[in-house]
Amino acid sequence: MKQLVRAFFAFFCSIMALGCDQQGRLVEEAGLEKLARGVSSEGDVRTAMGRPDTVWEEESGERVLEYPKGPNGVRTWMFDIGKDGKLKDWRQVLTEDNFKRITPGMSMDQVRRMLGRPRSTMQFRLKNEEVWDWLYQEGPGSRRLFNVHFDIGTRVVTRVSTSEDPDVKP
Repeated sequence: MKQLVRAFFAFFCSIMALGCDQQGRLVEEAGLEKLARGVSSEGDVRTAMGRPDTVWEEESGERVLEYPKGPNGVRTWMFDIGKDGKLKDWRQVLTEDNFKRITPGMSMDQVRRMLGRPRSTMQFRLKNEEVWDWLYQEGPGSRRLFNVHFDIGTRVVTRVSTSEDPDVKP
């Protein structure tokens, strides 16, 4: 019986290890488990995550690789690559904390750099408004849309809102 318990425990541990990154944290996205901060190169990130949607070139020589998982995904990943070509950090940007940082007066470019490519954009000419949205995970099994409203003429944020996931049937 002890051998059976040990075998089960070993099997369970090996399965759990498959879902962890090199630092032992549970993996939120396939490919992350292959990457290590300060060790992995930009090439390693591209091999693990694929071709980035956007590459942001910083004045300092650093780069940010953007990986939106939409239109139906609820995550957008940003990978910071140092001047030395090594992975400095990565983060999932579709979070409540990040949404709180979006304020009236911000430019479209500022919002785009903070949240990545939106799931969709729509113009409402009579309201002189353009709305971008991102699908995000509000809690376990709960998906919502974060909406940023821009003035069409000035291209700056006028307000933000949230709405129900349009794919969820009442």
